[in-house]
Amino acid sequence: MGAADIRHADPADAPTIARMLHDFNIEFDAPTPAAEALAIRCEELLRDGSMDVLLIGEPPVGLAMLRLRPSPWTDGEEAYLQELYVAPAHRGEGLGRALLEGTIEVAREAGARSIDLNTGETDVAARALYEKLGFTNREGGPDDPRMLFYEREI
Repeated sequence: MGAADIRHADPADAPTIARMLHDFNIEFDAPTPAAEALAIRCEELLRDGSMDVLLIGEPPVGLAMLRLRPSPWTDGEEAYLQELYVAPAHRGEGLGRALLEGTIEVAREAGARSIDLNTGETDVAARALYEKLGFTNREGGPDDPRMLFYEREI
């Protein structure tokens, strides 16, 4: 499997996407709605174009969820890689890299000039992939302030 096995999801893929998102959250002990509830929301977001999901494999074994939003800084879009997931049995096969490269290309084609993401400090494999493909995580220093991600439920 590789880049040739990547396709854009459509609303009919929502149950598959939801299952993978649910599995991802369970794997990392994160709270998650039931897969059925996620499927309803994913279908809505795919249908109205609020998110783009790339799937890899048939049946799909990985996904990249991309959100685009207008940028106040440029005339292009801001891109946010909300999720990147490959099923554990298929890790180490280059699928995450193919999905990430595909996501970068989709964002570029949409007019984005940059893409951001966040990941857990302990997800060493994901961090290595992101850094290998040129993503920056500033660890801090007098001339290079540390980048932080904040989140709050409301």
